[in-house]
Amino acid sequence: MAIGNYTAAEPLFKKALSIQKKIVGEDHAEYALSLHNLAYFYFSMGNYPAAEPLYKQVIAIRKKVLGENHPDYAQSLNNLAFLYQSTGNYSAAEPLLRQALSIRKKVLGEEHPDYAQSLNNLALFYQEMGNTQAAEPLFQQALSIRKKVLGESHPYYAQSLSNLAYLYQVMGNFKDAESLFLQALEIKKKAFGENHVEYALAISKLAFLYQSLGEYKKAEPLLIRSVSVWKKTLGKNHPNYATSLNDLATYYQSTGNYNAAEPLYKSALRIEKKAFGRYYYNSPKFLVNLASLYQAEGNYKAAEPLYIEVEKNNCRPNRKAIHFLI
Repeated sequence: MAIGNYTAAEPLFKKALSIQKKIVGEDHAEYALSLHNLAYFYFSMGNYPAAEPLYKQVIAIRKKVLGENHPDYAQSLNNLAFLYQSTGNYSAAEPLLRQALSIRKKVLGEEHPDYAQSLNNLALFYQEMGNTQAAEPLFQQALSIRKKVLGESHPYYAQSLSNLAYLYQVMGNFKDAESLFLQALEIKKKAFGENHVEYALAISKLAFLYQSLGEYKKAEPLLIRSVSVWKKTLGKNHPNYATSLNDLATYYQSTGNYNAAEPLYKSALRIEKKAFGRYYYNSPKFLVNLASLYQAEGNYKAAEPLYIEVEKNNCRPNRKAIHFLI
C-alpha cells in the first residue's frame, strides 16, 4: 500500500489472514489483528461494505479475548466509528466514539496521549456534523494534554494545532487559523524535514486556507510544493500523489486556468485507476471535478459521459478525508 499498488496488496492481506487462522485460530488477538489489517485496507480504498463486517468481527474477538476495558478494544470501536462517519451514519458513529473515550479515560487516565486522541476524534466528528461549539473545547483539551505530555515539538501536538486551526477556518476566524497552521507547519518541518508526507499535508492545509481567502499568490506555490513532495516521497503512481494533482487542478479551475487544470485531473484519474484496478475511493470525486471543468468550458459533450460513469458505478464523490493520527 505504501507504493500505491492496492491490487497486488489485497491477496497478500487475505493470505496472511488465512495463515493466522490456521496457526492461532479465530479467537486470538493475532487473528484479530490480521482481520483489522484487511479491514483497514478495504476502508482505505473506500470499500466500506467489505470493511464493516471485518471491523465488527475484530470487535467481537477483542471483546471476548481482551475484555471491554482493553485499549485495543477501544481502538476497534474507533475504527468502526470512523467507517460509519465516512458513510454518513452519524447516529451509529457517535456512541462508539464516546464509548472508546470512556474506556481510555478509565484505563489510561486523562493525561494519556490515547485519551487525547479520543477527544480529538470526537471533536472531528462534531466538526463534521457542523457542531463547532461542541468541537472546540474537545480540540482545546486534546491540545492541552498533548502539550503537557508530549511537548510543543511533537507531531501530535502539531496535529492538534492543525485541527483547531481548521475549525477556526470553518468558523471564519481566519487570523487565528493562519497562526496555528503556521505553527503546525514549523513543527512538522523540524520533526520530519521538508521532504516528508506530513510536511506536504501541512503546507496543503495552509494553501487551502489562502485559497479560501482568495490569496492565490500565497496558495499556488504551496500547492505546487506539495505535489513535488508527494511525488518525491511516494512516487508518481501513488494515490496520494494523485490527490495532490487533483488539489492543484481544483485551484487552477477556481482561478479560471482551465488549460492547466485539465491534464492534472486526467493524470489523477489515471493514477487512481492504475492503483486500485477499478473505481473506488477518490475516483468519483476526480470524475466529477473533470466533468465540472468541461461543463464550465461549455463542453457538455465531454462532461455528460463522466457524470454518467459516476452514476453507473453507483458511487458519489468521496466525503472529505479526515486525517487521524492513531
